[in-house]
Amino acid sequence: MSTSFEAAAGATATTMAQPIGSTDERLPLARLVPLGLQHVLVMYAGAIAVPLIIGRALKLPPEQVALLINADLFCCGLVTIIQSLGVTGWFGIRLPVMMGVTFAAVGPMVAIGTNPGLGITGIFGAVIGAGIVSMLIAPFVSRMLPLFPPVVTGTVIAVIGISLMRVAIQWAVGGAAIQPRIPDPAAAGAAAPPLIPNPAYASPEHLGIALFVLIAILLIAKYGKGFLSNIAVLLGIVLGCVVASLLGQMSFAKVAQAKLFALVTPFQFGMPTFDVVAIVTMTLVMIVVMIESTGMFLAVADMTGKRMTRDDLARGLRTDGLGTLLGGVFNTFPYTSFSQNVGLVGVTGVRSRFVCVAGGVILVAMGLVPALGALVEAVPQFVLGGAGIVMFGMVTATGIRILADVDYKTTRHNLFIVAISIGFGMIPLTAPEFFQHFPTALSPLLHSGILLAAIASVVLNVYFNGVRAHAEMRSRQAGGYGA
Repeated sequence: MSTSFEAAAGATATTMAQPIGSTDERLPLARLVPLGLQHVLVMYAGAIAVPLIIGRALKLPPEQVALLINADLFCCGLVTIIQSLGVTGWFGIRLPVMMGVTFAAVGPMVAIGTNPGLGITGIFGAVIGAGIVSMLIAPFVSRMLPLFPPVVTGTVIAVIGISLMRVAIQWAVGGAAIQPRIPDPAAAGAAAPPLIPNPAYASPEHLGIALFVLIAILLIAKYGKGFLSNIAVLLGIVLGCVVASLLGQMSFAKVAQAKLFALVTPFQFGMPTFDVVAIVTMTLVMIVVMIESTGMFLAVADMTGKRMTRDDLARGLRTDGLGTLLGGVFNTFPYTSFSQNVGLVGVTGVRSRFVCVAGGVILVAMGLVPALGALVEAVPQFVLGGAGIVMFGMVTATGIRILADVDYKTTRHNLFIVAISIGFGMIPLTAPEFFQHFPTALSPLLHSGILLAAIASVVLNVYFNGVRAHAEMRSRQAGGYGA
């Protein structure tokens, strides 16, 4: 049995549920728009969460928080287009990938932003510096690809899906059980609002609508013909919104209040402040992000049946750095591939990267036309919950499928690799305070189940199986990994 990733991808690609076309297929506009919108709906809540968190932590006035959100959506779209479409031979992995702000950087950015000598311009300076460093080190990080044979890849992808399931469940119950009190816009500079119980948490209406969306997606996926089955998630969300509106659980008030146009320009908060310690801190976060991105890229490559090369990975990781650089310039934050959208590729079976290019164009439009963003924001979380269970479960299933091709008989140590690595990946999910006595600087590392699983599986694979896979791949100059 081959130990290379591309062998696993080739072996499993034929088992995908009704794959549609190739990653380079150019679909007609009438199909691209709804497929791209489907991706946008899935990622929107996560895309705007970070600017909301940072804005609240820094006690910014409402108009500046709105500026952060518009800039974030604009850059999400811009970087998504670069990543999926590809620009020259340096940027873009050319896979159906959506890009968004990483949550891994929230803690360090709050620490930088609340530093009296730095503030929000210090955040942007650190983001710009980390983006430049990330672009420079991307080729070196891509050399880790040979350390990701199927036993590692399958484990990491499975943990990605399991980790995301927590998000889907939280969506279905209508958000967190304890949430901040909605602040008064007139008192935006006051202290952070107190936490209160969420009265709608796990209400029968929310759970019922989430279940309705899930059933609708399954029915459309099974009985829908052709293109209808490809947009099963979108149709399920639309039907869920209709039911939510009829029950009075969906409001369009923000749409009427939103501006029709808002120009996003560089350095709207002032020129960035560059601090060496802040840049180093953010660079460490980006290394964590790049390792997580490697897992995401491998998952999408497996779903689309495309062989991942070292050059491909270098272009993808370099785009993470470019997106982060652009984020700092356009008043937003570090970017990475969004794991929420990986499962959607498996659910729809649509491999075309131009679907995500269309999603990127929609995001750019939303950044420039806040009313569009407000319309998407009106979609309740519990409607997305039913769709999330399907999509994130698909990511887990992809990891399990890869692990099914791993040899556990002649190499029984692979069982240890899978078992222990998944255990490490579950630590942040099951015991968030597990590492509370460790240095705060290690938080981006220790609170990422995906990264813990990746490190554990790589180390255990080298320990049990040696570096034979690494040597084999380096010798295959004409194979998937290049020189």
